[in-house]
This record gives sequence, C-alpha cells and structure tokens, in this order.
Amino acid sequence: MVGGPDLASRARGIGRGLAVTAAVGAATGAAVAGYGLWEKNQFVLREESLPILPPGFGPLRVLHLSDIHFVPGQHRKAGWLESLAELKPDLVVNTGDNLSHVKAVDPLLTALRPLMAFPGVFVPGSNDYFAPEVKNPASYLRGPSTRREEPVQLDWPRLRSGFGMAGWVDLTNRAQSLVVRGLRIDFSGVDDPHLGLERYAGWPRGTTGRNATAHLRVAVIHAPYQRVLDHFTNEAADLLLAGHTHGGQICLPGYGALVSNCDLPTWRAKGLNNWENNGRTTPVNVSGGIGTSRFAPVRIACKPEAVLLTLTSRS
Repeated sequence: MVGGPDLASRARGIGRGLAVTAAVGAATGAAVAGYGLWEKNQFVLREESLPILPPGFGPLRVLHLSDIHFVPGQHRKAGWLESLAELKPDLVVNTGDNLSHVKAVDPLLTALRPLMAFPGVFVPGSNDYFAPEVKNPASYLRGPSTRREEPVQLDWPRLRSGFGMAGWVDLTNRAQSLVVRGLRIDFSGVDDPHLGLERYAGWPRGTTGRNATAHLRVAVIHAPYQRVLDHFTNEAADLLLAGHTHGGQICLPGYGALVSNCDLPTWRAKGLNNWENNGRTTPVNVSGGIGTSRFAPVRIACKPEAVLLTLTSRS
C-alpha cells in the first residue's frame, strides 16, 4: 500500500508526542498542586498605614483577621495565630469565616485566646454558620459560590459566645461604640452579605452633641459586595474592613486574582484601596485571608495573611 508504512510511523510519532504532552501536563499539575499545598501555610503579616484619625490621636494599631477556616489539627496555623499577640494590637477586628469543620470551635478559641486579651469586634461569614462541602476545587472560576439546600450546621452560637465572654463585641447587624486609647470608635457591622443577611443598624446613637466630639466611624463586614460598600460610603464611614475573597486564593503571578467570589472587581480582591460612591471616598481594606476551605486546601501566588493597620492622625 502506497504510503502505508510512512502513515503508520507518523501515527506512532503523534501517539508518542501526545503521551509525552500528557505526562508533562500531569507532572506540571502535580507540581502546582504541591506548591499550592505548601503556600497555604506560608503565613505573612501585611502592614499598612492610614492617616484617618482626628488630629491629636494615634497611632492606633488595628489587627485585621479574616477567613481563618480552622480545621482541627492545623497546629502550624494555631501557633501563628497565637504569635500574633506579640504585636500587642490596640484593637482586633475579625471579619468572619472562622471555621471549616464541625469540631473546630474549641481549638480555634484556644489559638485565639492570647489575642482575645485585647479589645476586639467581629462579624460572621457563611462558613461560621455552615460547613464547606466537597466540590471541584476549580469551581470558584464559575462565579460566586452558592450554598447547598441542606448544609451542615456549625456551632456558631458557641463560637460567638466564646468571643463575647472574652470581651469581643458582636457587630452582627449591630452598631456599638468603643473607646480605644482615648478615642471613641463608632462601629457598624452587618451579617454576611454573601448570604444576603445584611441589615443596617446605622451608627451608634448617644447624647446630644455626641458627633461633635472626636470619633472614628468603622464599618465591619464579611463579604465586600458593592451594594454594602456603597451604603457605608454614603453613610460617611471613615474605614471599611472586609474579607471573604481569600485574595483570589489562586492567582496568576504578575496579574493577580482571577475571581473575588463576589461582585468586587478582581483587582480589589486584596489590599487597601479607596472606594468611591456619590462623590464620597472611603478607604477599604480587604484581607486576603488566613485559610482555605478544607476541600480546596491550596493557595497559589496568594499567601495567607493577617493585616496590621497603623492608623495615624490626619495632621
């Protein structure tokens, strides 16, 4: 048959090429997965400075924690959380998603005990209420995650009680003031916008002339949906603190996050940026988060982080 041997030889060559390509792809995938497993434990502290305090006040050191997603047995994460108390923050702000396992409450409270010696405030995220579910680790590329109809309940009441007994203030659809280093800070927080649970409590109300005294307005949320950022910017917040995005969790070096798991633009998925609405501008710090879902335990080009914000005087 004319050309028969040549065609067979070429077919064998193509087959070998495809096999080599598949092997290289598998090896590359394994290497990337291995790196992602390693990076999820490379905890870092991001430090920012922001001149927003009334004249004559500060500096004020605010430690922002988010998306711990704790699982029993995460000893390295627990040790790092305990070590953050050495920073001696003036205030700790926890923006939710503390849990990733039904038995995580007690070991998490133990890990956070040194930090709970400092004043703190908190709001919940969806993974404080419901356990994560098994899914394709790359499913986040399809858009914001959704909750199954019959999720596994987590013991959020006991975690909330543990925080409260230590003195941290629950801001779930609540507003409250704290005095920190002589400055009155007015907080307003909401339940998780990712679940559509946010309700706005306004700012704390006090005696006549209260707003004439020096103060700072801080909004605390879990998921930084644009509707919530718009609301608090319109309400003259001085600072917005949020989490939820994991900084994208799987990022491209030189490009950044592929998704934010909400309607926030991906370039805002982590970091300190200004949010503008109706002629107002408010600084927003979005934490890249400390953990991951236990069913997608990788981070790529997005190291887990806590954030230390040093607030200084405007003049």
